[in-house]
Formats: sequence, structure tokens, C-alpha cells
Amino acid sequence: EPPDPRARILRLDPGLAFGTGSHPTTRLCLEWLVDTIAGGERVLDYGCGSGILAIAAARLGAGEVFGTDVDPQALAASEANARANGVRARFAAPEALPEGAVDVLVANILANPLVLLAPALAARARPGAAIALSGILESQEAAVAATYSRWFTLGAARRRAGWVLVPGLRTG
Repeated sequence: EPPDPRARILRLDPGLAFGTGSHPTTRLCLEWLVDTIAGGERVLDYGCGSGILAIAAARLGAGEVFGTDVDPQALAASEANARANGVRARFAAPEALPEGAVDVLVANILANPLVLLAPALAARARPGAAIALSGILESQEAAVAATYSRWFTLGAARRRAGWVLVPGLRTG
């Protein structure tokens, strides 16, 4: 049992996928999700790895949760971890995701892929949607922020151990 009675326990077997909850970027994303999910949101975890962020969103009350990854082993691990945690989340390759925009989008990948994926991620976020971009070193923050400022109003970055999470809201 966790020492904090408000804590939620997630059980994960990442297999070969990224995402055990111990990396600073994952911790930043989990904290952001706690602050962001109010209940009922449609959520996309882009680059889901083990599924930890999608599972956390579902446990926090998101209404519809999707995760995507280019690695089939990550998708299999995510599905197994969602079942183990008793949550409903759907996992698919990016090209197999259902149509439609989301209310909350979290992408904990690396800075270069984030920059390349900016138009695709912006297209997945409805106007007013919250986004969290992580997997970014402090030295890469300005480049990622400059790219996403075309579509998002960015907030104050969250920092931990040399890593950054850049939050934002979809404009237009």
C-alpha cells in the first residue's frame, strides 16, 4: 500500500516497451494528468510504450482512452497492462486510430519526433484541448515550443532532473 491514501497503484509489466513510471519524463506526465483529467475526457497517449499514461488517464476518470505506438510489442504490452489494471483503453498503430479529435493529448517521446509529429498531433487535438509534450531535454525546450506555438498556447514548462514537459492548449 502507498504511504499517501490518495495515491493510485498501477501494475505494469513493460515487457520491451518504455514506461515503468520511474523516468523523470513519465513522472512529469503522470503529475500533469492528475492535474488535467477532470473526468469524461477523450484522451490520446501518443507513443504509449507500456501504456502507463493511458492507463493512468483511465484510472483518473477519462471517458475514452486511446494509446498508439509504432512498436507492435508496445501495443501488446499496453493491452495486457490495461487488462491487468482493470481499465478500458484501446491501443492501435497510428494509422489504425479511430477518427476524431481528443480533449487531452499526451506525448512522452523524444524532442525530434515531437517536432516531426507536430502537424499530426495538432490535427488530433480539438480546439481547447490540453496537450503535454515530454521526453524533452532542457536544451531542446525552445525548439519544441517554437514548433508547437503555431497551434497551441503553451504554458509554463514543468522540469525534473534536466527533462521538461511543455503543456499547452489547442487554439482555434
